[in-house]
Amino acid sequence: MKKIVLVGGGHSHAIVLRRWGLNPLADVDLTLITNVTQTPYSGMLPGYLAGFYTFAETHIDLFALAKFAQAQIILDTAIALDLSKRQIICINQPPIDFDYLSLDIGSTPKLDNIAGSEYVIPAKPIPPLLTAWENLLTNLQQHPQQRLKIVIVGGGAGGVELALNMQTRLHSLLKQADQPLDNLSINLIQRAPRLLPDHNTWVGKQLDKVLQRRGINIHYLDSIQAITKTANNGYQLSCQSGLQFSTAVIFWVTQASAAPWLAQSGLQTDERGFVLVAPTLESISHPRIFAAGDVATVRNYPRPKAGVFAVRQGQPLFENLRRSLQGKTLKAYLPQKYYLSLIGTGDQNAIATWGNLAGQHPLFWQWKDHIDRAFMAQFQDLKIA
Repeated sequence: MKKIVLVGGGHSHAIVLRRWGLNPLADVDLTLITNVTQTPYSGMLPGYLAGFYTFAETHIDLFALAKFAQAQIILDTAIALDLSKRQIICINQPPIDFDYLSLDIGSTPKLDNIAGSEYVIPAKPIPPLLTAWENLLTNLQQHPQQRLKIVIVGGGAGGVELALNMQTRLHSLLKQADQPLDNLSINLIQRAPRLLPDHNTWVGKQLDKVLQRRGINIHYLDSIQAITKTANNGYQLSCQSGLQFSTAVIFWVTQASAAPWLAQSGLQTDERGFVLVAPTLESISHPRIFAAGDVATVRNYPRPKAGVFAVRQGQPLFENLRRSLQGKTLKAYLPQKYYLSLIGTGDQNAIATWGNLAGQHPLFWQWKDHIDRAFMAQFQDLKIA
């Protein structure tokens, strides 16, 4: 009996589990290690924050998915690998043996050793972000007359979408409570001279106009230097420019970083600590170990840490795990250079980009909604054949 262990319940592994349930291999013991039972689909996260989707519509039930794949599920967090013994070390379990291993544990924003960084709420992993968000909503509903200040650090697509969609939901609650909308203030801090520097300049300029029109303050060419807790359970932020902010909450949506234990394990990684894989998604240093999603960097094909690649990697990861088990030659997956990016603006409108092409229209939101719902539909009503 060969043992495959999937570490992490990300998009790629969700697809692997579904495909395995549809087409299993005999004499294979499949195990999923995850620290969540409901894994969020990142493409629908902004819409969930805005109140357009329910929790169930935006989350994949990993218990049901594991049952469909006839896989064992272990609720724990991996913290190390012993590659010589081919074992995964978790917080609460004895070491877990594997013959084949796949990693899909995502990433977290880089905090740059900032004093007081323990007070921020990283955008990833998503479940703690959602817990903080629900607490914020509850507090606003209980005290709608109080002024609420929010700081978002990072002016990429994630930070901009968070700002716009959070504002939509919070404005809705203020209206319900018959309170003025200017009780809410949102400040977005961006180290670069423009928004979305990885996209074409039109996109950044257009989103700048949207944010300004919506009353969200943007601070370019600035960064957080220190964070201190205040007497009223808020926070004081000190910026490189000398600006000072008081805020109730700080959401951190900056460049992704990898779990330190990946490089410490002996796996070959890139300069940021992400697992270096061949186009087959197999580790370039350790055969029969695979990685996909944010945690992986395909050698010679660096791409942004975006959910679109995790989704696209699911099927080739499934196929190459099977081929590896069967002793067959692995197939290369080459990530596309240009990819569709649909950025929701919190008003059921969206900006679509593809390389140097871009535009804004409500139809793009409907297109995005259709794509996202179609992706999630494949994980609903799973039945073992």
